[in-house]
Amino acid sequence: MIQEEYIREKVHTYYWYEDVNCATVMLKILAELHDLKLDLQIINSAIGMHGAGGFGAQCGLIEGSLMFIGIWGKENGLSTEKIVDLCYGFAKDFEQEFGSLLCSKLRPQGFNTDNPPHLCEGLSNKAVKFTAEYLKDNAKFL
Repeated sequence: MIQEEYIREKVHTYYWYEDVNCATVMLKILAELHDLKLDLQIINSAIGMHGAGGFGAQCGLIEGSLMFIGIWGKENGLSTEKIVDLCYGFAKDFEQEFGSLLCSKLRPQGFNTDNPPHLCEGLSNKAVKFTAEYLKDNAKFL
């Protein structure tokens, strides 16, 4: 069972105390859950990955997950082809579970200048748990 309380605490901490975006939250928590160290360049690469810098394109929770699947897969010796298959399956399953891959569709209240910060905290809790379970379910490929 994925530790829901741990995920909630980490999501909250990363959003409210480090003020990072959803892709970074996803990367950091998944790395912690899998005891993998992320280089600063990887974290920096996710800076604009919150719906393409707020444009509303692919959700950062997806982007961070896909980045992590690549890291996790290579760390565990998976072939590039298998990693691509896992990414495809993840995107398909995520869309089925949450209804979209687009930030503009997933983000509560959309994008308005008067939105409070970190609107996606609740969604992030669910998405991190979903992604962690997806990885656990697909560890059989290792």
